[in-house]
Amino acid sequence: MTEYASTFMSHVKARNPGEPEFHQAVQEVVESLTLVLDRYPEYRTSKILERMVEPERVIMFRVPWMDDQGEIHVNRGFRVEMNSAIGPYKGGLRFHPSVNLSILKFLAFEQVFKNSLTSLPMGGAKGGSDFDPKGKSDNEVMRFCQSFMSELYRHIGPDTDVPAGDIGVGGREIGFLFGQYKKLRNEFTGVLTGKGLNWGGSLIRPEATGYGAVYFAAEMLATRGQTLEGKTCLVSGSGNVAQYTVEKINQLGGKVVTLSDSNGYIYDEEGIDRKKLDFVMELKNVRRGRIKEYVDRFPRAVYRPIDPKSDHHPIWDHKADCAFPSATQNEINAKDAQNLLRNGVYLVAEGANMPTTLEGVRIFLDAKILYGPGKAANAGGVATSGLEMAQNSMRLPWTREEVDQRLQLIMKNIHKTCRDIAERFGTPGNYVNGANIGGFLKVADAMMDQGLV
Repeated sequence: MTEYASTFMSHVKARNPGEPEFHQAVQEVVESLTLVLDRYPEYRTSKILERMVEPERVIMFRVPWMDDQGEIHVNRGFRVEMNSAIGPYKGGLRFHPSVNLSILKFLAFEQVFKNSLTSLPMGGAKGGSDFDPKGKSDNEVMRFCQSFMSELYRHIGPDTDVPAGDIGVGGREIGFLFGQYKKLRNEFTGVLTGKGLNWGGSLIRPEATGYGAVYFAAEMLATRGQTLEGKTCLVSGSGNVAQYTVEKINQLGGKVVTLSDSNGYIYDEEGIDRKKLDFVMELKNVRRGRIKEYVDRFPRAVYRPIDPKSDHHPIWDHKADCAFPSATQNEINAKDAQNLLRNGVYLVAEGANMPTTLEGVRIFLDAKILYGPGKAANAGGVATSGLEMAQNSMRLPWTREEVDQRLQLIMKNIHKTCRDIAERFGTPGNYVNGANIGGFLKVADAMMDQGLV
């Protein structure tokens, strides 16, 4: 790191103690932005970066709810409204036991740059709760969502803050949250995205993050005159992003051989075809089961449990061409990155948010592989959320083909922005610098235009 970056990070760590995920997200961006701040010192004089790392608003609240046995539980709710320089706050809600302020601040900070890259007028935010929807009945999830929204509704709105789903928040949760918002505010507006198609949702929204990551990967491959046809791919996770990543890779002629959840992963050398993917979707979306059940149905596949104490994740230790980490943050460490390179992987497109540690990122960049960071590669989800907001504002639904075409164009433009900006600042092929600088410039210029607020 440069002296400026090192001093800046010391300040961030001292001001935000005990927030390692947030420190990691900021450091990755700051290392890229030294190229900009040296060339355009007015950003440093105006303390743009110092203002960007400080949320405009953090809301934290208690969420009491009652389970089916009549026992009372109390969870903690959050909304981190990071930056609204280019539009209303936009970003997902995550329901998972790991949720804390550090994780949500890192996600909100990443969201600012990601939303900027889409070229749509959306600021950055993130929220959620340490509530775990796994193993809960529909009625328990509904009661929790209603209690959560009973506080959150005061702070959101179609022109203020438009939350979406994330880990643990799918169509069921969005439905319960929207119903409570509508009741409390007595208005039907596009305040949440990821809604059901019958009540304001957009076609392609469930598929968008996974599809977008694959479209971005295809654009990276095209720079080397290649396509996904015949490529063997590793995909982690088995939720929404992973499922539609597999679907789109299959459509483009690739073969996916892995999926995972928090307990373990499956390796299917024959490939996860349409029939097998349909089983996974039913298993995860309807029955809410575990991925190990895959081998009961398809016994030629192999299941391996995960040892949380291990220094690497074995899903990344298989022969392949491409990897799509689509589970959660920091699932690829330095050893995993080395294993991927040793096994022939030369493209990584991040479907999850910050799934690679700083050490892993440096290994990918040093190896000069095609590496698409999450704030660029997985921006398709929030981009299509922005398209859902546009449809809600017009009271007009678009066709599946129209939304998909717009999504493809947005991902193509994000790729072009990252590639062009990386070259402009002297680091051709470095999509990390391209994404960080490209996302920063638009927000920074808007902040400069709007004065010291």
